[in-house]
Amino acid sequence: MPRVAFVAGLFAALFLNTPASALTAKEKQDICNFGADDQKLTGGARKTFLTKCMAKEDAPAKPKKKMTAPAGAPASK
Repeated sequence: MPRVAFVAGLFAALFLNTPASALTAKEKQDICNFGADDQKLTGGARKTFLTKCMAKEDAPAKPKKKMTAPAGAPASK
């Protein structure tokens, strides 16, 4: 019985960690085309935009590194 509970818990943890808003390739293409249309892009600029848009991962953006003051600089308050 404990093994069943463990497997069920593991399955739930893995299942619930998948993004609910995962996009299919078609949905992503539609979104990228909408962005290109919204910006009124044509020709090479549109192709470049679509290529970059389709290449981006669905993962959330990584937070930027916090800038620190150089050694010896006065601390800001």
